[in-house]
Amino acid sequence: MTGRMNVWLMGVLARLPLPVLRGLGWAIGQVLYLLAAPRRKVALRNLELCFPDASPAQRRAWARETFVRFCQTWLDRSWLWMAPRAVVEKRLTIHGALHELDGDAPTIIFAPHFLGMDAAGTALTLQTDRAFTSIFTPHPDPAVDAWLFAGRQRFGNVRMLNRGDGVKPILSGLRKGGLLYLLPDMDFGPSESVFVPFYGVRAATIPSLSRFARLGRAKVVPLVGRLTPTGYSAEMMPAWENFPTEDAEADTARMNRELQQWIDTMPGQYYWVHKRFKSRPDGEPSVYQK
Repeated sequence: MTGRMNVWLMGVLARLPLPVLRGLGWAIGQVLYLLAAPRRKVALRNLELCFPDASPAQRRAWARETFVRFCQTWLDRSWLWMAPRAVVEKRLTIHGALHELDGDAPTIIFAPHFLGMDAAGTALTLQTDRAFTSIFTPHPDPAVDAWLFAGRQRFGNVRMLNRGDGVKPILSGLRKGGLLYLLPDMDFGPSESVFVPFYGVRAATIPSLSRFARLGRAKVVPLVGRLTPTGYSAEMMPAWENFPTEDAEADTARMNRELQQWIDTMPGQYYWVHKRFKSRPDGEPSVYQK
C-alpha cells in the first residue's frame, strides 16, 4: 500500500469510535506479535535484561502488550492528527506541574519513548502557545513524512527540525525562551554516546539532555504519556533540581534512573522493540545473539 493510500486510510479511521479503533489495534497487535519474530525477540531480550527477576510468562505478557499498544497508538494518530479539535481535546488530558510552562524560561521537555509520546506532545501544544521545537527523522515515504510533519505541527506554535540540522537552531530557540521536546533515550550509536546503566546494563546513551540544558541555560521538565481507555493522560513532572551539573555522564545516568521509575509503572507501554543495547563497549559481544 502506498503512502498516500495509508494517509487516506488514516482519514477514514479518524471517524471511528475510539473503542472500535482500539479493538482493531488490539487485533493487529496480536497478529504482529506472532508474525514479527525478529522484533518480538528483541522485545523479549530487552525485558529479560531489564527485568531478570520477572517470570518468562510475565515478560511475554509485557512484550505482547507492547505490540498491542504500538498498534493502538499508531492507529490513534488518525484522530490525533485528523479528527476535529473538539474530539482531540476530549480524549487528551494533561496534568501535573503545568506551572513549569509559565513565563519564558528556556525549558527542555524530556519525553521518553513511551508509546503515547505523540499524544503527550499534542496535549502539550494544546496547553501552551510558547514556541515549541521538536527534532525528527524523515520518513522514507514522502506522503507519510508530510502527514507526520503536519500532524505534529497541527496545534500550537511548533517548529520541526531535521536531526541533521545541527545544534545551532535548537539552542537559538531555547535561548529565546522556547520549549524543546527531546527524546534522547534510544541507542543512536556509540560515537556520540556515553555508556551508563539502564536497569543495571550499560547502554549507549547520548548526553544531549545535559548538553542542551547547559548550553541553553534551560531547566528540564519530564513529560510522560500514558494510554488510557478513554484516550491519553500526560503527566508533567516538576523541573529537576541540580540539573545539569558539570558531569554530563552523571547527568545521563540520572536520566536513565528517572526513566526506570516511570517504566516500572507501565512496562508494557515502553518502546521495547528498539535494540536499546545494540551498541556495546569495546570488547563486549552483542546481547542479542542468543
